[in-house]
Formats: sequence, structure tokens, C-alpha cells
Amino acid sequence: MRRVHPYWGARRIAFELARKGVQPAPSESAVYRCLVRAAVIDPISRRRRRETWKRWERGAPMELWQLDVVHGFALADGTAAKALTGIDDHSRFCVSARLMLRERTQAVCDGFSSALRTYGVPAQILTDNGKVFTGRFAQPPVEVLFDRICRENGVDHILTQPRSPTTTGKIERFHRSLRVEFNTRQVFRNLKTAQEALDEWVSYYNTQRPHQALGDATPASRFLSGQDNPRKLARPPERNGEQWVSRRVARNGIVCVDSQHISVGKHYGGSTCDVLVSNGLFQFWVGNELLRTVARTSPAGEIRKKHAERTAFR
Repeated sequence: MRRVHPYWGARRIAFELARKGVQPAPSESAVYRCLVRAAVIDPISRRRRRETWKRWERGAPMELWQLDVVHGFALADGTAAKALTGIDDHSRFCVSARLMLRERTQAVCDGFSSALRTYGVPAQILTDNGKVFTGRFAQPPVEVLFDRICRENGVDHILTQPRSPTTTGKIERFHRSLRVEFNTRQVFRNLKTAQEALDEWVSYYNTQRPHQALGDATPASRFLSGQDNPRKLARPPERNGEQWVSRRVARNGIVCVDSQHISVGKHYGGSTCDVLVSNGLFQFWVGNELLRTVARTSPAGEIRKKHAERTAFR
């Protein structure tokens, strides 16, 4: 079993033998000694945890999700894909494993929204301080699309302290299992093939693979047993209210609102930009992406409505 599954340790092999009905079922220590004698593992001294060590875990499913982006899914054309991954803190259930060619705001938020539609809305989300997750540390601070989705759905978005990877230890441990068991060193023909293979592994991880931290139960058994009526994803607000105006982005990336000329980027030239006019601020949106938040320089007053011709984002 060890040669077929080189990442299985003595504990996992003992569990699988018991699950297959082998009698008498060997103990973990007996399996460990057999593996050492067979020279398939090297004997190592076991490091015991300090008595003060305590596992940090939420008390029920959907209280907290941990999300992150992991790199290193090789494709045949020489590029490498990335994945938005997410697990439920209480059950270790994988709620997201969405591949993308580039770590972009829209791709990350599409994966996040898909997870919310599938599993419901958690009470809190824990992420690092990456720009796709938050704009709180930008100068000036802005509300990025990920933060907006959290706000509109009543999700408390928690950020880790800088250079503190142990705060998101469960998702990092999930990445370790993903790299070894899914074997991210293999090369996939294209993104679709990689996503299909990843979906298959995630299904196995959630519903069949025993999890040591859960007493060898599966993540799905713990995730589904604690859910009553999960909150559903809120519908995005319509952009046809009095606070919204529409403008066409010029070829040089400039948008003009109330005599203010704001640059949103040349690559948005020709696109339709929706502008949310609030108390002393402008928010510039193209599609579902928040591009900029800018203070108004002129006194608050009525802004002339323009209905820009709707063109597809280029």
C-alpha cells in the first residue's frame, strides 16, 4: 500500500487496513515497524507537541472560511495556472478549488461567488492581504470587488497579520496535501483538463479521504451534519438608480465626471464605465470590477446623466 500511495504514513495505512476489514487489524506502531523493516521509510525521532499547544478551530460549519491563491499547475504550453482555494475552518471541507491562468480580481471573485452560490454564505472570511482580496492598505484605501461582495452579503472579512502564515494554517496544510496527493508536478494538456482532474481530487478529498484532525472522519460528514439553512448569495444591486451615471472610457483611459478627469487605465479604452456617486466620492466600475475610488473636488450637486453606449469589455 505504501508503494502505491507513497504519501501514506503508518496511521493512514492502519486505518485503510481496518476499513477493508483485515483481521486482526494491525496497530499504527506495528505498521510503522513493518515500513521501517521494508526500508520504505526512514526511522525518525518523533517531535512531541508542547503541552500548551492548542488547536484553533471554529465550533460549527460556515462560521469561517479560509481562502488563498496557490500557484504551480503546469500546462503543456509552458504556462502555469493558479487556483483559488478555500476550506471551511470547522470541517476542513474544500469549498473552492478554481483554476485561473492569471491571478486577477475578476477571476478570483468569480471563483468566490461560485462557492457562495454552491454552499451558501459564511459568517466570516479569512484571507491574507493580497491585492485581489483587499484594498485597505492601498493609498488611498479603496474597496475592491472581493470586499464589496463580502459587504453586500454581510460577511465579516478578516485579514491576517503581515508575514503570519500560521494564521491561515489550515489552508496552507490543505495546499501541502494538494501538492503531494494531487501531484501538482504533472503537466496538464490545458486548463479545462486540469480543472476536471482537480475537481475529481477535491470530490475524493471531501467525501472519501479520512482526515486525521477530524478523528479520521471525512470533511463532508462534518460539513453537512452541522448545516441548517445556509444564507444565500445576495443579488448584486442594479445600476440604474439616481446615484449611478454611465460614461464611456476614452482611448487614453480617461473618464470625465462633473468636470473631473480620472484615469482608469488605457486598456479599458472604449468600455462602458459605471460611476457610483456617493457622499464626496466617485466609484468607477467596469463590469463587476471596482477600478478606482476618488474624492470629489467640486461641491456636491446634480451630475448630468449620460447613457454611454454599452460596449463589451475588451
